[in-house]
Amino acid sequence: MAESGTLFKRHAAGQVAAALKDTPVVMINGPRQCGKTTLARGFAGKGRAYLTMDDDTVLEAARSDPAGLVRGLDCAIIDEVQRAPELLRAIKRAVDDDRRPGRFLLTGSANVLTLPHVSESLAGRMEVISLLPLSMTEVRGAKPAFLESAFEGRVATAPETVVGDDLVDAVATGGYPGMLQRRDRKRRQAWARDYVKAIVRRDVRDIADVERLDRLPRLLQVLAHYSGRLVNFAQAGGRIALDDKTTRKYVTILEQLFLVRRVEPWFRNRLKRMIKTSRLHFLDSGLLAAVIGATPERIAGDRALLGPLLETFVFSEILKQAGWLDKACMLYHYRDKDQDEVDIVTQNDSGELVGIEVKASATVSASDFRGLKKLAGACGKDFKLGVVLYDGDATVPFGDRLFAAPVSCLWG
Repeated sequence: MAESGTLFKRHAAGQVAAALKDTPVVMINGPRQCGKTTLARGFAGKGRAYLTMDDDTVLEAARSDPAGLVRGLDCAIIDEVQRAPELLRAIKRAVDDDRRPGRFLLTGSANVLTLPHVSESLAGRMEVISLLPLSMTEVRGAKPAFLESAFEGRVATAPETVVGDDLVDAVATGGYPGMLQRRDRKRRQAWARDYVKAIVRRDVRDIADVERLDRLPRLLQVLAHYSGRLVNFAQAGGRIALDDKTTRKYVTILEQLFLVRRVEPWFRNRLKRMIKTSRLHFLDSGLLAAVIGATPERIAGDRALLGPLLETFVFSEILKQAGWLDKACMLYHYRDKDQDEVDIVTQNDSGELVGIEVKASATVSASDFRGLKKLAGACGKDFKLGVVLYDGDATVPFGDRLFAAPVSCLWG
């Protein structure tokens, strides 16, 4: 399945350019069809050859004689390198002999750092830059200001307010270029179905030995109904006759392929995170909508469908913006013994926090801030902002460092 082209300017392009100036190996890592090839090929030329492991002849050469293939390359782009992880050791030897920056620009559709022997083989020699499906700021040509402003205690101003049917359409479309390029909703769903089939048919085999490959698409469908919720793996797997251990293994594979993400609960005591229940998120709301068959028409008839989709949409937007900040950020969720919750907790490496609650409604009440107030109390001065994002058009203060704000502030 060829990667879709796109004319959208990617915010990660600057990160790639900077890394190529001082790092021997740069990896653009993200899901298939998110725009990695298009971004990487923008750095072709000037003596930098291009090879793709989706070419069966090149793939065979890489697997049979990785050292020989790399030996003939002075400076290269190597696409979909996870299909031939043997290349990474050969690349390590090449850059140990010649550590010029920018020698190898790699792309990978699986999180190669989780594969055996990869992380240690290129430690200190490679910078990994994540590329996820397009954010709304990239689609609309806007500067990503929401999260940066939030850590400064401010709510970003949306250049235009997107509400109602327009918001539902954005959420149901998501950020994959292949979905955005198809105006017909049935064609978008067909693309998404083919996308999932192609990943299971090919990419899973590249990274794992899976005995019951037919169960993965079915598990993905089950997990779609857990997106934005606490996940019980024994219960989820049990619906398709998988035990807890196998289910966890398969979820890890789906994470490696950038389809889902587990999110740990936030605690002051880091050890507590290890024994508490994770939330699960799809990484793209359009793909989630296609898997569960949530068309805008169905959402109009059953508004309850919008809640999990909107939370997935917001989570994905925040995750992308976190990757563009100068300070490293981690995403968590909050839930206390009284079951008061905050959907997304973003904490930077200075210990500062921003809490985000998502509400698929045109109105907000004081009770929607209960979890945010508890989080603020637990964090003290480290709590910078708490915001309830909703399907409305006004930013309204609800107390100290607490606001209701339109979802479209995300691309403000």
